Amino acid sequence: MDILSNAWAQDGGGAAGTGPGYGLLFWMVLFFAIFYFMAIRPQQKRKKEHESMITALAKGDEVVTGGGTLGRVTHVGEQFLTLEIADGVSVKVQKQSVTGVMPKGTIKANS
Repeated sequence: MDILSNAWAQDGGGAAGTGPGYGLLFWMVLFFAIFYFMAIRPQQKRKKEHESMITALAKGDEVVTGGGTLGRVTHVGEQFLTLEIADGVSVKVQKQSVTGVMPKGTIKANS
């Protein structure tokens, strides 16, 4: 019994033992909140903006793909769209590969 009483005395009566648990919980919640606002939330916002850009694509828009291909949209389908990248040269790409809509006249300015 002497060992238990010594351990109990060093612990401070047991009351101090519960404090660090709450402190650890506080830091875990704080870390998760920081992680959420720094990583998860901005990623969700970018995804929502990209999806709205994809749904707004129309014939005649000038777009750039993830691979850097610049072209004019000639046909919009359910999953794919057709880009005219040069006179008489068309390619079919997935809608998700479009990374940005360029201002009108970008293709003529770069020719």
